[in-house]
Amino acid sequence: MDISERLYDYLARINFGKFDVSCTENSDATGHRCAEDSSNFISKKVYKRRKTTNKGSGTISEPCRRKNKDSNVSSDPHTEMETVPEISCGQLGDENSLQIVPMSNSKAKSLEQIPEKCMLPQITASQYASRSAMLSSLAVAWSPLLPLSCELCPVPQTGSSVSLLAVGCKSGNISIWRVYIPECYSVECSRGPTTVTLVGLLQAHLSWITSISWALLASDSSNPQILLATGSSDGSVRIWLGNDKELLNSSEVNSTPLFLLKKVIIADAAPVSVLSLSMPAKSMHKMLLAFGKGSGSFEVWNCDIYSNNFEKFGSYDAHDNVVTGLAWAFDGSCLYSCSQDNFVRSWIVRGSSLCEVPIPSNTPHLRSSADHPDVFISCIGVAMSPGNLVVAMARNLDLELLDPMYQARAQKAVVEFYWIGGQQLDRLSNTAPLDVKALKGFPGFPEKELACWESNILWSLKKYEHLDEPLVVWDIIASLLAFKQTASKFVEHILLKWLSFSSTGSEVGLPAKKLLPCISASLSKINSRQLHLLNIICRRVMLSELKANQINRKLENLRGLSSAEGRQLTMWMELLFSSERELRERLLGFSFSASISRMSHRATTASRPGYWYPIGLAQMEQWVALNHEHARDQLKALASEVGRHERSECAAVEQCSYCSALVPFDSPEVGFCRGLEGESGIGQSHTLPRCAVSMQICPTTPLWFCICCSRRAFRLAPETLFSMPRNRVDFKSSTKSSVVEVPSKPLCPFCGILLQRLQPDFLLSASPV
Repeated sequence: MDISERLYDYLARINFGKFDVSCTENSDATGHRCAEDSSNFISKKVYKRRKTTNKGSGTISEPCRRKNKDSNVSSDPHTEMETVPEISCGQLGDENSLQIVPMSNSKAKSLEQIPEKCMLPQITASQYASRSAMLSSLAVAWSPLLPLSCELCPVPQTGSSVSLLAVGCKSGNISIWRVYIPECYSVECSRGPTTVTLVGLLQAHLSWITSISWALLASDSSNPQILLATGSSDGSVRIWLGNDKELLNSSEVNSTPLFLLKKVIIADAAPVSVLSLSMPAKSMHKMLLAFGKGSGSFEVWNCDIYSNNFEKFGSYDAHDNVVTGLAWAFDGSCLYSCSQDNFVRSWIVRGSSLCEVPIPSNTPHLRSSADHPDVFISCIGVAMSPGNLVVAMARNLDLELLDPMYQARAQKAVVEFYWIGGQQLDRLSNTAPLDVKALKGFPGFPEKELACWESNILWSLKKYEHLDEPLVVWDIIASLLAFKQTASKFVEHILLKWLSFSSTGSEVGLPAKKLLPCISASLSKINSRQLHLLNIICRRVMLSELKANQINRKLENLRGLSSAEGRQLTMWMELLFSSERELRERLLGFSFSASISRMSHRATTASRPGYWYPIGLAQMEQWVALNHEHARDQLKALASEVGRHERSECAAVEQCSYCSALVPFDSPEVGFCRGLEGESGIGQSHTLPRCAVSMQICPTTPLWFCICCSRRAFRLAPETLFSMPRNRVDFKSSTKSSVVEVPSKPLCPFCGILLQRLQPDFLLSASPV
């Protein structure tokens, strides 16, 4: 979908309205300065010298390329230039208004003679320049996911959440788009229809928009507010505030979808190159704002949104070239900056100022940047990993140092990873001292840095307890695996402390052989998100020596391992099996309750696409019968009630997809058909995977696949499964309605991560680890 085409269609439909003519004297001159300062590798001294020598010189207009679509705008070809209005460019006020004054005859230029046969509509040079600036996008930014009530959905097929897309242009305008999340995804069709609506056009600045950043002020969950920070080539920075209900409710394009909250910087000689916002969880109504400039410096502000109090931490001359990236980490406690001078710097927030600290260099069993040749010439961007344990930098390459035959042709830039889990933060003063036994195997590794790793990993694990955080934990898994190679006791120490806090709220200090059985007995009191995170860690870290299929089939023969290692793996496997059994019982209980609710509303219940319905009830009843000793009493009662009612559509006995033989239900993971006897009297049996959600035999069509547990699925689990609370759930109260929505994204019911289409083994993995 091309957003620029939709924007042009809207502007052409309103004949470009009040946006038809822009302030070319201001926007083009500042735009030219931004392009000149940001594209060249200039130092601060050269920049200041250029600024002093250019005083009194005339401005240079930025050349604009004409687009073919501009020729479709209707205009009178015989209109005289003297009648064209001119915009009087003053300071941009809160009203975002422009004053129109008549153009003098001395400023007008005569039109060239147009042949009479030419029927193309004509526009003036100023109109062409302004329209080209409005359609020239420079910066984009996505807002956090915003919940959408059912009555606000334009069509039933759209999802229950939206995201706002802001697109900044050369004209100083920002177009805001509302993008609806699809209700469900198909494994067979890679691209589904997307619903996009233009919300409004915001005249944010009078010059080029160079940077945009969104933030969600969620102090009031019933009425959250959205924040938008904008930076311009004239050096100005502004903060805009809007009510998400108004942004989501609007059915027509609004000229002022957001109102101006604060002009942080009126104007500056150095253009703004990058913006970064952070909303610390400890301060619900405060925001940290950092913006970099073309001069190589950046500023940090502490903003109180409720009191409209903006306090400047300071301005820091951190780099010699344009600041190209800023990224907050650890809930606003740390800031990373990068520049075209090829340097990346780390800063710690201490009080009301920033202090530069070195990036941690001690990382076990991971390659450092010293292992690579010195072929980097600049850093063009920086980003944080989801768990804040890794910082990624995009770097330009010196093509003269690369092999001209292979590398120079294929490689234009690379992404470099730095592990920052050992970053020292102020919160370490509240943590307990590290166990000396856990340090065994790390000679020469600083104890304080190991304590930082422990504190930061625990902070990352606790961060994912919030359901708003997508479960993307590759950096946590990779760091734990790296430490496990040399000090498995250290990894076990971290995980036991996390499990102790998750289950009891405090550190118990028990060894694994005593703590793990206690946690297995109290899994019903843990919420589904923590169970999903526990399953991922068990499989990818503690049981990394075993394959996923071996774990799924409960392989007990652990060859090649000592007795101590075997006992340790057995304990973690038992914990994993108990956790997955708890999740399966929650899924079955919710399915049984939804089925009973549907039976009582059979007259009003209709099958609609995009909604979840329980299927595979016969297989679920058989699973309860096979696990009658371990299943909870409430689940047995629900299964018995479903069995007394009318049977479901799905047959209790299934057939093989290859030989049509019967497939009995022996396991929820796979099914074995009875096969057909050949001439020798020996039957051929097929192994068929079962759906992770319905436990039915999977068809031969493309399936969903989980890269963590290697399970397959052709049905999606209900959204309620992934948000079940800590306490024991009353399934009947969870299914008051006969219609239950499916999740907006396909998630594994046992791992909670995004499912993907099953790919051949020879293709590259989607995981960067």
